[in-house]
Amino acid sequence: MQENNPVIKLREIKVTEKLMGNIFGITIVAADEEWAHEKATLAINEIRRIEKLLTTFDDNSQTNRINQQAGIAPVAVDKEVFDLIKRSLRISALTDGAFDISYGSVDKRLWNFDKTMSALPDEVTAKQMVKLISYRDVVLDEMNHTVFLKNKGMRIGFGGIGKGYAAEMAKALLVKAGVTSGIVNASGDLAAWGMQANGEPWTIGIANPDHAQLPFSYLNITDMAIATSGNYEKFVLINGKKYSHTINPKTGLPVTGIKSVTIISPNAEIADAMATPVTIMGIQAGLNLINQVQHLACIIIDDHNNIHCSKNIRLQ
Repeated sequence: MQENNPVIKLREIKVTEKLMGNIFGITIVAADEEWAHEKATLAINEIRRIEKLLTTFDDNSQTNRINQQAGIAPVAVDKEVFDLIKRSLRISALTDGAFDISYGSVDKRLWNFDKTMSALPDEVTAKQMVKLISYRDVVLDEMNHTVFLKNKGMRIGFGGIGKGYAAEMAKALLVKAGVTSGIVNASGDLAAWGMQANGEPWTIGIANPDHAQLPFSYLNITDMAIATSGNYEKFVLINGKKYSHTINPKTGLPVTGIKSVTIISPNAEIADAMATPVTIMGIQAGLNLINQVQHLACIIIDDHNNIHCSKNIRLQ
């Protein structure tokens, strides 16, 4: 009941932790610091639990068991993992394969995006690299909760949706635990609910692709999630041209033309999952898709710093 007492001074208490290979920030609005830290620990443990299920860095994770049996046999998984894969395949269908969790087969040696990369692979090699990417070859058995990858060498991974899913689950846990206002921020993919300590909505900066520390704009949000996919964090320069680390699963070549895509949605998992496919689809097709989906909005910054917004955006 602490939030309703006018004498009690509310504060924003923030805890950061490295999880899922990213820095997660948990902000809780509360008067009691110890109480807030207890709740933040619940959220951190929940994210660790999800990381264990989804990671590809542990041979025994459910994700890796699926990958090890590709082309051999279906693998039984927890309902939670099964349902996440099922939702991922729906997003693949919605985006015509621009989002695809079976991207894991792409050879990292060809796409390392480090300073040594001086040329793109030729189109034939690139196309060859992505031949195993096919969400249609992920077979789900609803009755037995099994997942089967049809072709040997296929691999799934949750890089495009996992952080958002973890943020959404951590938020749900905090709300259930009595946290009426807060933010779960998974390295820029965030879920915010309630209000700041001063009673105002949360003000979220939209990253400037050329100066990540200087937001180009702000949005006031509550009970919303935001995710950004951009080429400003990981890219390679070849002959003076910037290539994003986002690979088009159909061509195997990096996406050009867009610096960043920010998705706004009531759900962090959906925000995270939609940011990359909009980047891949391009400005027009991406905006058309977002405009057709209820409760979704997006902001695209192109290579010339022009801003393109979906119909329902109010930028400050």
